[in-house]
Amino acid sequence: MPELLLGPILRHVDSTSATIWVETDAACEVTIAGRTAHTFEVTGHHYALVVLTGLAPASVTEYDVRLDGKTHWPQPGSDFPPSRIRTLPDGGDDDFLLLFGSCRKPESDDPTEHRLWGTDALAAYAVRMASEEEVDWPDSLVLLGDQVYADETSKATQAWIADRRDPDKPPGTEVADFTEYVRLYHEAWSTDLVRWLFATVPVSMVFDDHDVRDDWNTSQTWRDTIEQTSWWAARERGALVSYWIYQHIGNLSPDELAEDETYRKVTSADGDAADVLGAFADVATREYNGRKGVRWSYRRDFGNVRLLVIDTRSGRILKDGQRSMVGDGEFEWIEANAANDEVAGHYDHLLIGSSLPWLMPHVISHVQSMNEVACRRTDWRGRLAEKLRQAADLEHWPSFRQSSDRLTRLVRRIAEGSAATVCVLSGDVHHVYAAEATFDRPVNARVYQLTCSPVHNAVERYMRPLFRLGWWQPLARVLRWWMYRSPEIEPLPVDWRKVSGPFFGNAVATLRVRGRASDLVIECADAGPDGPRLRPLPTVPLTAAHPR
Repeated sequence: MPELLLGPILRHVDSTSATIWVETDAACEVTIAGRTAHTFEVTGHHYALVVLTGLAPASVTEYDVRLDGKTHWPQPGSDFPPSRIRTLPDGGDDDFLLLFGSCRKPESDDPTEHRLWGTDALAAYAVRMASEEEVDWPDSLVLLGDQVYADETSKATQAWIADRRDPDKPPGTEVADFTEYVRLYHEAWSTDLVRWLFATVPVSMVFDDHDVRDDWNTSQTWRDTIEQTSWWAARERGALVSYWIYQHIGNLSPDELAEDETYRKVTSADGDAADVLGAFADVATREYNGRKGVRWSYRRDFGNVRLLVIDTRSGRILKDGQRSMVGDGEFEWIEANAANDEVAGHYDHLLIGSSLPWLMPHVISHVQSMNEVACRRTDWRGRLAEKLRQAADLEHWPSFRQSSDRLTRLVRRIAEGSAATVCVLSGDVHHVYAAEATFDRPVNARVYQLTCSPVHNAVERYMRPLFRLGWWQPLARVLRWWMYRSPEIEPLPVDWRKVSGPFFGNAVATLRVRGRASDLVIECADAGPDGPRLRPLPTVPLTAAHPR
């Protein structure tokens, strides 16, 4: 009899439809809420994405998971409330709650790892949520990168790898292929608390560098070096194939799935679809005249809230002297879908999901912009600047100034219209802060950078004073003066000031929208006497004035 290995994970939910993802140990029919899908196979692993349509708006549907007719979810003896699908009201809801964060190491039984990584903020959130009324549950969860750490594996995974191959040969204890990625996702998503949370709150995802490898696509120099290794091609292919299965397809709506050629080929394949996805992954890594062959960015609408999630890793253009966060074609898609008009639809709040922050501590931002220019040199100074770029992770939006300025112009254009807020949601940098943006001319909307990281990881203690120093205005002014001495660096089209943070430790962020009003609450996780718990920090009002 087939068994349920992972999931169910509730993914895309709107007013009339939902998708639910599962992994099983054998081919079977998966039935959820009266809808059935047959599993597809990739390298001997079996998956299904069950698509439910025709649901009633603003309805609640409790569900179980049946494999070939036998119930496998909820788990026997579970104390958690039943998993359920809560569709959005027609036309949206005046009260919308979105949870977000990034950078999550797996739970570990090893005392050293447990002490280092601290309390999992998602687990702590699930504990509290299980005791709350449904009306207080979040409507959406957005995970902004580093769901798995392919280059920083746990001790348990390292032991598993050692039983499979020789870890003294490259890539060592980093993952090598698709099968080892499967191990990472099982390790990250199979704990009871997180599994129930994912089964009950709709989850959207996007990758960042550690889902593939630290500094992934930092520069063309980085790619040229890594592509000379014997193991990178299989590693990157395994990363993208597993990402497509475990993360990407759940971001798509039923209509988008129906139009997706790769999804049709995989789900209709007669046997193993590994070759289909391998060829797809190879196309996804290539650049064609300043464009990529695959778009991982996507859009979600939640009534008067629009979420645009930008792929800031795989979509980068680096060849032939070009350097942009995404190609022109993808940026055109982003700009078209950000429009607040009759064609794209109207909204009050635009959320731009970017694993990498757009607005960073000023000192760090200016250093990144200067480093990008220095790396263009062809002598020893350029080589030194490239080494610094890779060693210090100088690879965020400010180090792609042309792309960053284009994003700034887009945000300013939207803020000049009828929206109430424009917020860029980010992670990656292992601390928490909120910053408000201002522009060279008045705008109507409040504009913010909201950063929450990590959910379950650690930042080296020596980095904490450096992050605080990054906000120190006297040093920022000196660097700004130095930066603008270069004729290659244009004045920034945006300024910003910190309104909350920086905070350190594991945390999760909650964005609440009530009509045209919104606010942000950061909650830090720690180990309480009765299990993991959350400690809220002061609320940040996003549509009211902040003290200066």
